[in-house]
Amino acid sequence: MDKIAGNVGNSNLDAGNAVPFSTREDSPEIANLRTKVRGVLRDLVTPERLIKHDEEEVYDVELFEALAAEGLVGLGTEIDGAGPKHARQVTVLEELGAGATSMAVSMVVQYMGVELLHRYGSARQKAEWLAPLLTGSARMSFGLSEPAGGTDVARQMATTASQRSDGSWVINGAKKWIGGASTATFIILLARTEPVDKRVIDGITMFIVPRDTPGITTTPIDTMGIRALEQADVVLNDVVVPQESVLGEVGKGFRSVLATLNGERLNGAAVALGIARGALAYAVDYANERHAFDRPIGSFQGLQHPMVDALTRVESARHLVYNGAEMSDQGSGEAVENLSGLAKLAAAEAATTATDVGMRVMGGWGFHRHLPMQRYFRDARLYTFAPLTDEMIRNQLAQRHLGLPRST
Repeated sequence: MDKIAGNVGNSNLDAGNAVPFSTREDSPEIANLRTKVRGVLRDLVTPERLIKHDEEEVYDVELFEALAAEGLVGLGTEIDGAGPKHARQVTVLEELGAGATSMAVSMVVQYMGVELLHRYGSARQKAEWLAPLLTGSARMSFGLSEPAGGTDVARQMATTASQRSDGSWVINGAKKWIGGASTATFIILLARTEPVDKRVIDGITMFIVPRDTPGITTTPIDTMGIRALEQADVVLNDVVVPQESVLGEVGKGFRSVLATLNGERLNGAAVALGIARGALAYAVDYANERHAFDRPIGSFQGLQHPMVDALTRVESARHLVYNGAEMSDQGSGEAVENLSGLAKLAAAEAATTATDVGMRVMGGWGFHRHLPMQRYFRDARLYTFAPLTDEMIRNQLAQRHLGLPRST
């Protein structure tokens, strides 16, 4: 078992362009990008390092800086030119999801910041916040969800911002489940600036708030998974920001966020795909190494069938994720929205299936805290409800893709 503990599951970090099990061929650009990500992971990430950061709930700043140094945050995005490319982002996120899962989730947040600042930022905001974000000299956190909000966050948003006579804004309220808030350079957060009316998504404004602004308090939340990326409660008590902190149009911040959700769904799906791939690769290697009754346990039909079922889900998710990313890069529309929703559902199902199968294949060894299967199992659960619950996405697809009546 020492060989299994030390070596099994590292296939997701191997050099080269091939993805384990993949029936989809990468373009030369994506293949090169995949190789670059794997090079960073191979140089820095070991099983021991992943265990340390997961157990101690510590963010891997060195890994983030190494990724940024290779251009893997910006990915060719220009301050006043080319915008983010989702096919590039999902490639990076799949590779990270297969190993350093918490970093993958952190990068989803950074990519959302890139998207929002590139699309809605003023020239000054791009110079001050987007430029350092692209180079990795700054990290952002995204403050949307609230203690009572959940999926109905717009209607329930209790965080408010009031404008003073000098044009500045005073923000008060609380945010919940905010990833990396304690160590971020700045937070892009949403607050209600007008009373709720019939169009509940209006009257909400986006703000860029430096993390060290007086009045911000963060408290870590002890979570089951994604433990190397702190989730935090954020309290805002008379936080004053200048008028120039408004990102986009006053009162239209939630609409601006909704316009980026296709990319966020695809990026979340890519992380889930990576988790599924990593878990399945580990389970297959284990099944080939572990012997019982004088033969590898991988020869038992009772294990082969569920592993093939997991493979089917992984490959189905892969095609949806990458097709959705490529279509998104070519333009927007209802087809992309539907495809991103399908990709998120498929990838979440692949991740939960593959990690469950992996735990069953490994038996008691799946419970071992120094082996990665239990971490994959814990981390995979995030994407059954983030960035939007599977149930809500199903409702949307039923109406928009199948033409069914609005659910009640």
